[in-house]
Amino acid sequence: MNSATTGTNTNSSNPLLTLNYEPALEGLGEDYFDRVAAAEFPRHMLRFRNDRLLPLLGLDPQQVTDYHFIEAFGKFEGRSPFLALRYHGYQFGEYNPFLGDGRGFLYGQVRGTDGELYDFGTKGSGRTPYSRGGDGRLTLKGGVREVLAAEMLYQMGVRTSRCLSMIETGESLWRGDEPSPTRSSVMVRFNRSHIRFGTFERLQYIGRKDLIQKLLDHVIAQYYPALQGTPDKYSQFYAQLVQRVAELVAQWMAAGFCHAVLNTDNMSITGESFDYGPYAFIPTYNPQFTAAYFDYYGRYSYSNQASICHLNLEMLQQPLVAVIPLADMEVALAQFEEHYLSMYKQLMLNKLGFEGTQSAAADELFFLTVQLLNDTQVGYHEFFAELRRHFSSKWREDVSKIFNGAAIVQSFEQSNLFDKWRNLYHLVLQSLPVEEMDKVEGMLCDRNPITVIVRPVIESIWEPIVQEDNWQPFYDLLKRIWSKN
Repeated sequence: MNSATTGTNTNSSNPLLTLNYEPALEGLGEDYFDRVAAAEFPRHMLRFRNDRLLPLLGLDPQQVTDYHFIEAFGKFEGRSPFLALRYHGYQFGEYNPFLGDGRGFLYGQVRGTDGELYDFGTKGSGRTPYSRGGDGRLTLKGGVREVLAAEMLYQMGVRTSRCLSMIETGESLWRGDEPSPTRSSVMVRFNRSHIRFGTFERLQYIGRKDLIQKLLDHVIAQYYPALQGTPDKYSQFYAQLVQRVAELVAQWMAAGFCHAVLNTDNMSITGESFDYGPYAFIPTYNPQFTAAYFDYYGRYSYSNQASICHLNLEMLQQPLVAVIPLADMEVALAQFEEHYLSMYKQLMLNKLGFEGTQSAAADELFFLTVQLLNDTQVGYHEFFAELRRHFSSKWREDVSKIFNGAAIVQSFEQSNLFDKWRNLYHLVLQSLPVEEMDKVEGMLCDRNPITVIVRPVIESIWEPIVQEDNWQPFYDLLKRIWSKN
């Protein structure tokens, strides 16, 4: 039985503790993790619970109380050790063999009602052998930011981890990048897997090719099950990972999202986005936009995300070559750019209201839209939100009505691209039957939220928390994210 459910103090009536936890990763043996105990916290204040995830766990949100969350994910005393995962990674291009779960652990693994295996992973739950002198804690602001990032990205169609809960823990923390002392929290992340590119890199570093194949067999069995029994399952795994990662980067780019820390220890073997630190949503289309203050040379800038993920996939070949022919991996990686551009174009056309439009005009509209956003420096998210607000079926009949009267047009006055863009948008509209205009409007509403959590939006809800312990603006913001308003 998995450690999340064991221990003498477990409340058998708590539905979060009595889930059918599976020791999937634990069953691989002690070579992949260290057993650790969680910290004990002086206070437990539930600040966020993700009721939207509970049905996937087979739970009725009305049957799960706030105290159930606190008991399961804040009061760890009396339960068996948890699993701090071992991994290395390339950080800003330099190999670091002193990594691993430094302020979290694998709490447990659960099979969802969809049949998929999911991880519960903590953040801020105390010191581990990999804390490297740190306190193993998570600031409350860090927890708030990760909750918001995950929910925002999920609503924007990005393959992402999400937060199951966040509990304020009553400790004072000192940080160099936040006004200190600052408040503390412990968060539970919900995602497919915490196995990273760096998990394999560590096994190469310690010279354990046998463990690489053992882990790879586990990854394929759990996360790429359709490959089981195929003669080239290892090569096919890498090819599918390349496609997943390429499509993930396209999702970030269309969402106007800059992850900021794309080290190989932050790259998931399932091609899923997770671990949100100094991320930011771009205010305007700026290829050089960099989210992390410590990224002095813009290594992980907005426009570099595709090339960095391509490089990380290339670095992953070094441990995987113990199992997968290098030539097969090189062929697969050569498809990265095609996967990326195809998905990016489709997602951007979706944001313009078009689904499955295959034409030279649509392709040109994609490129011209990016050029217009870059040339005018209009608000990136504002542009698409205004397109959603002002769209009318009359645009199909009369090009002059496109954005007519919209305040955003003032941002285009100094650009010679807007008239060309408007004529091209009109041309693509005319290529569709008139009865398709409702679908265009529906797509615009689905793909373009009115509220996007650019930095000023996050600060606007953080200040009431700091000044008045007022959480209502935070909850109101989440409601707007979920409703895409």
